[in-house]
Amino acid sequence: MLPAAFLTRMERLLGPEYPAFLASYDLPRHVGLRFNPLKTDAPPALPAFGLTPVPWEPNGYFYDPAARPGLSPFHEAGLYYLQEPSAMAPAGLMDVRPGMRVLDLCAAPGGKSTQLAAALRGQGLLVANEIHPKRAKILARNVERLGIANALVLNEHPQRLAQRFPGYFHRVLVDAPCSGEGMFRKEEAAVTDWSEETVAMCAGRQYEILCSAAEMLCPGGRLVYSTCTFAPQENEGVVSRFLKAHPDFSVAAVEAPWFAPGRPDWVDDPAPKLENTCRLWPHRLRGEGHFAAVLERRGDGQARETAAEPLSPLPRAAADFARDLALSLPEGGCLSFGETLCLAPEGLPALRGLKVLRAGLELGQAKKNRFEPAHAWALWLKTAASTADFDPDSREIAAYLRGEAIPGTARGWTLLTVGGLSLGWVKGDGQTLKNHFPKALRHLSSGEKL
Repeated sequence: MLPAAFLTRMERLLGPEYPAFLASYDLPRHVGLRFNPLKTDAPPALPAFGLTPVPWEPNGYFYDPAARPGLSPFHEAGLYYLQEPSAMAPAGLMDVRPGMRVLDLCAAPGGKSTQLAAALRGQGLLVANEIHPKRAKILARNVERLGIANALVLNEHPQRLAQRFPGYFHRVLVDAPCSGEGMFRKEEAAVTDWSEETVAMCAGRQYEILCSAAEMLCPGGRLVYSTCTFAPQENEGVVSRFLKAHPDFSVAAVEAPWFAPGRPDWVDDPAPKLENTCRLWPHRLRGEGHFAAVLERRGDGQARETAAEPLSPLPRAAADFARDLALSLPEGGCLSFGETLCLAPEGLPALRGLKVLRAGLELGQAKKNRFEPAHAWALWLKTAASTADFDPDSREIAAYLRGEAIPGTARGWTLLTVGGLSLGWVKGDGQTLKNHFPKALRHLSSGEKL
């Protein structure tokens, strides 16, 4: 049952639209996935998924919930990310281009971060930050699964990052933690946790996060503020308060038929151009409730520089492994975290003092007299000199995802692929392929938690 105070407010605000809005809660919710162009520019057709395009995201599709694409091996291979359709909108408003420095400040679980990484096409730097440690680990896992090599995943407070990176980013996304009113149809917990006090608390926190984000945006840059709530106090109210305190920012207009304009009439003493903000209503489109504002900072577009992390050449053990299997590598230099080697993009900012979960592409571990490749490297790769490919519906793939050895004639380290897409490592002796799929992921791939 929806909170009475919420319904009273929405009826007052929406007026004649309120019956249609209320009726949307009795309809099945829409579900979506977004193909990952870093994996392939030509994804398989997947007719069993019943895909139809999401209008506001070129790589986004609605799917038939009965298809359960989270159980497909293509999901574990990083071919797509399961994402609520309306949640695909904010990152699309960022206008990210390859080579930029991009910050996703409140990034877990990673849907929008992986969307921004797709727009960067492996060039530039994505910093994906999450303040909550457990959620930050989920974020890092999704960055790995989608084969992203130019991401720095952090677990930091926004204010600490603002002190570290003033004027550093060309683009910043603040998908702010909110009261979750737009997710009432999707998440029962959002209903039970809601209160008017929560709305007020969220609005105060959102303003603080937005101010920290603004400090990190370069002059001429673009900042997108988004929420998944209907509350004017958290949406137009936060943006209005921010604009009055930051006269060098303005709200850019967004022209798209699926976005409804913001409502400055729902805010006391609104700042100019609040109608340029965007609302996504569940009774007007196939998705849940969202809000977004495109904020542009006046200036010349020149981002500040900061000290770079010193990088080293690839150690011989990793270089020999790459040569023997004819493996490609992204551009960058090597970082060592104990035995673990990572390939980081050139220009990676200095990491000292930061809580780092991932810095570029993990290559593997350089142990005594041998090199063990990382799962992340396998997911990033397109091909290798030794590969073993199986059909997505095969017994071999099902066994591999359970952590079992499978039959195969390859010898040595081999890239296992599903339908031509990299999935992980195996090591063969000519008859059997020993499984190197990470143990921590096996319960996920069996469908127990999907």
